[in-house]
Amino acid sequence: MQNGNRSAMLGQLNMERLVPKVSIPIMISMLVQALYNVVDSIFVSRYDPNALTGVSLAYPVQMLMIALSVGMGVGINSLISRKLGAGDAEGARRTAWNGILIEGCGTLLFLFVGLVLAEPLLGLLTRDSLRNAEEIRHLGTAYLRIVTTFSLGLFMAVCFERMLQSTGNTRLSMITQLCGALTNIVLDPILIFGYFGCPEMGVAGAASATVIGQWCAMTVGLILNQLRNKELFLRLSEFRPSGTVLRGIFAVGLPSTVMQAIGSVMNVGMNGILSSFPGTGNEAVNVLNIYYKLQSFVFMPVFGLGSGIIAIVGYNFGARLMHRVHECIRVALRWVLIIMAAGTLIFLFFPGALMSLFESGEAGALSGIGIVAMRIICLHFMIAGVSITLTNVFQAVGKGIYSLIISLCRQLFVLLPVAWALSRISLEAVWWAFLIAEGVSVTMCVLLFRRLDRTMLRERAPRD
Repeated sequence: MQNGNRSAMLGQLNMERLVPKVSIPIMISMLVQALYNVVDSIFVSRYDPNALTGVSLAYPVQMLMIALSVGMGVGINSLISRKLGAGDAEGARRTAWNGILIEGCGTLLFLFVGLVLAEPLLGLLTRDSLRNAEEIRHLGTAYLRIVTTFSLGLFMAVCFERMLQSTGNTRLSMITQLCGALTNIVLDPILIFGYFGCPEMGVAGAASATVIGQWCAMTVGLILNQLRNKELFLRLSEFRPSGTVLRGIFAVGLPSTVMQAIGSVMNVGMNGILSSFPGTGNEAVNVLNIYYKLQSFVFMPVFGLGSGIIAIVGYNFGARLMHRVHECIRVALRWVLIIMAAGTLIFLFFPGALMSLFESGEAGALSGIGIVAMRIICLHFMIAGVSITLTNVFQAVGKGIYSLIISLCRQLFVLLPVAWALSRISLEAVWWAFLIAEGVSVTMCVLLFRRLDRTMLRERAPRD
């Protein structure tokens, strides 16, 4: 198939072949992303346990930055795919330019955060009850200031990746992400510990490796888009801010951003709950951060699959091929459940081996808390996979508000209150809140999808 018409395969190729063809490259690149997140935490924990706690407390603010860049990227991906499905190539290019404008504004926002707000934010996020609280604040501030001030690489890398994904060029998107991730992995130990003549930078080295990797991904993404993504070839003369296009991106991107930003609020709340346990607060906070890094090996492939189905569902929805929308959902769910089942088994039977990666000596309090946590939390993986798949479908057809409602209920209205209530019982009881919240989430997803299927999807199907 000619590259100039590559997106047409989204509406023609057999779905059993199309879903893996589009999604597997994204899944591989996201697995590498998960790897460098884990490697980053392993090196930081070996450098200084207080540094790991500082990075853990800075993580919610970093999550906000990721939420804005990726959330807007989802809006860009969804609208471009629908434009291409409807045969509007000019509209797709206009969407790409307006997407770059939005991501650029996000960069300016976090430049201000890095220059002005990094230190006060870490002050708010660090409880005085934590051991070595002042040192933790200092280390967390150093990390946060670097990753936010130099966030241009993140925002633009995400934008170019989503542009490539929206036209079905997921292999090129994979190359973009791999370049950034591998650069980060290689530079992490060099900059943290000061190998090969480099100065020992500690957490600042971890942050610098992250930023350099993001800028590398941005550069590669721009080059690949201009050389290989002919449908979205960028010409400066075509740049025109468009209120209609911006509204179309925001319709999906804003709910997606808020949905992911809620994760940051949830993380802050959970850190507050966990750090209140006397004597084990530092370890409990670190276990939560380690869990998120480890579970990314399971969830990142599912998110990669979701990015693929956004492009597939969006294109076929725009082309009014509703039978292909339903077929895509069925195929995607089979893949998701297999991945989540494998992840559940690993977390159930090998939690000690997973936690040992983050212990600098013999297994101690960190592993003692972490083994119990991993075995309990992983019980929600498979039902979470169903929720993720259906929320991706909502985003693909422009119903991002459905995804937002589900995320609000799961992470704010259920998870945090239930976790707080269970914390009155014991630390171990807190981890059951994840399963309870996901049970509520999947119920809402199924009900909202049935409503969508009865109205929007079936009404859009072509009449005989």
